Amino acid sequence: QKILEKYHDLFGLQWEGVIGNVCAPSQAKWEQLLTSCSAFLFYGMERFMSHVLLDWLVAMNIPKCHLVILLDLVRSQQSYQRITNSDIHKSCLHIALERPTETAMLLSLTGVGSVMALQWYTSLEENAERLESLFENLLSFGKTTGQTVRVLQK
Repeated sequence: QKILEKYHDLFGLQWEGVIGNVCAPSQAKWEQLLTSCSAFLFYGMERFMSHVLLDWLVAMNIPKCHLVILLDLVRSQQSYQRITNSDIHKSCLHIALERPTETAMLLSLTGVGSVMALQWYTSLEENAERLESLFENLLSFGKTTGQTVRVLQK
């Protein structure tokens, strides 16, 4: 919340979103957010694709969204239990499509221009540091997405 407030003025006029501890977004809300944005940020627990329906995503057309940033892959005991219960009902192939590389490919196929995503599990604290660095480099310094990713890699 502090990071969002710090960079709020640099976002421009159209900042819209959902904070998960307020409510869990419906599939309709995910669709509305993804199809109406030029950039989309997911900052949450477990795999991004575990929160949206695969069939729904692959049928979408998202050409207006130039950038998707996925700061996911954070695990807690509660999130692990939720995803384990959810994964029981999915095939191995379906679960494989929720991995980071496959998620980036699926988002690209729907029309998203660029995808920034994590490759391995992390902590909330590390993701908060990444988010701060992303916003600082993209919004304050005006760096490109490629330059920003390079900063994060160092």
